[in-house]
Amino acid sequence: MAWATSATTMQTTESMTSPSRHFLLAALAVTAWLTGCASTAGLGPRDAPRDANGLASSQTLGAVSTPAAWPATDWWTSLDDPQLDALVLEALAGSPSLEVAAARTRQALSAAGAADAARGPRIDGTAASTRERFSRNGLVPPPLGGSTHTVNDLRATLGWEIDFWGGRRAAFDAALGAARAAEVDEYAARLALSTNVARAYVEFQHAYRQHDVAVATLAERERIFALTHDRYAAGLDSRLELKQAESALPATREEIVRFDERMTLARNEIAALLGQGPDRGRALARPALHAVATPAVPSTVPAELLGRRPDVVAQRWRVEAAARDIAAAKAQFYPNVNLVAFVGLQSLGVSHLLTAASGTFGAGPAVTLPIFDTGRLRASLAGRDADYDAAAAQYNATLAAALRDVVDQLASLRSIDAQRIEQARAAAALRDAYDLALLRYREGLGNYLQVLSAEQPLLTQQALDVDLQARQLDLTIGLVRALGGRRPHGTQRLRRGESVLVARRAAR
Repeated sequence: MAWATSATTMQTTESMTSPSRHFLLAALAVTAWLTGCASTAGLGPRDAPRDANGLASSQTLGAVSTPAAWPATDWWTSLDDPQLDALVLEALAGSPSLEVAAARTRQALSAAGAADAARGPRIDGTAASTRERFSRNGLVPPPLGGSTHTVNDLRATLGWEIDFWGGRRAAFDAALGAARAAEVDEYAARLALSTNVARAYVEFQHAYRQHDVAVATLAERERIFALTHDRYAAGLDSRLELKQAESALPATREEIVRFDERMTLARNEIAALLGQGPDRGRALARPALHAVATPAVPSTVPAELLGRRPDVVAQRWRVEAAARDIAAAKAQFYPNVNLVAFVGLQSLGVSHLLTAASGTFGAGPAVTLPIFDTGRLRASLAGRDADYDAAAAQYNATLAAALRDVVDQLASLRSIDAQRIEQARAAAALRDAYDLALLRYREGLGNYLQVLSAEQPLLTQQALDVDLQARQLDLTIGLVRALGGRRPHGTQRLRRGESVLVARRAAR
């Protein structure tokens, strides 16, 4: 329930008489005295966003010897594969997931426009024609009472809720903050799409290289089988060695088929990310990605993540929007002032409707103050406080997870560098051992078991080399995603929409 006072006067020469102004001042004085009846005492947020620099990371990131620049907008070009460049651009131009994100940005911007429009005056025009029988015992005396006439009314009405306490402006700022968060979410979708395309492309190349290893292994085992067959025919090997050499061929062919499957699945994944059918994937040529050096990171990672990680930026905007929602909810505790004015024509019948004598107009203020509403306003404000606490807690969690994501990628990349050094040494030694075992077998100085013993660890190292190269590329892409790419400030779409709203606000 709310207590309200209002005054409306019919005038012929001026919009508001001195008595109505006196009435408005008196009403404001009374409502100011009654403001204590609806109080915000005891309510307020309990959480707050943390300072990024308060997250200790200097020792973890201290190993960065040369601070690097943040990833460029077209970061994927550093992988030096023109086909990947074309695929990422194709995905960014026509992906359905980006169209959904763009639509959500426009939706949020339109909501901000509606919140801004609610701050200004509104003019409505009405036209009504009512056939009415007037009661003989009603307000209209005879001879009109008891008769039937057509009442015609043409009217323009002006209504304006004066934003004394800034509640409407706070609601607009909250909606604009939500629009900014949606715009950053759109950038996050673009970053996720570009990194997902690149990662699927890395997996495509990974399957290709594993296929190459399997094909080379099959060719080598076919040569060994031919050699064993010749030795068996010459009586130098038994049927056991011959069957052992022969049994290795089907297993290798099975691996080739398995890697063919992985290449097909990678093609299909890339086509789906482009928003295309599977035939688009069949047109892909062999990838030609090149390994890159372990990326360094800027020395100011914790603080800079505030402006670069899209999920952190978007969550920060949501915290700001939640704060403005609190301000809008608090404004509901204070007196609300509406100004209403109308001008028009009214008459019985049509013949005199457009004459000066049918003119009518008036204006008056209305003041509304909540006094007793069984706790509705306090419950609403408590809900907005809880929304802010949730947004702040989510921001803190997102910031901590973002920093962890960066250091995890760096730790894994440094580990990959060390692993590749050791793997290269092991592969070289195993290659020498295998070549020696094969040579001894050809010369009749060794047996087939020695060849098998030397072959298996060599094949394992060859597969590991391919795996490490693919993982290094994947982690490099992961670091770009963790750093957030370029600074995700407003796109042109939001800038244009926001400029209209800001210009409209400045004009008031």
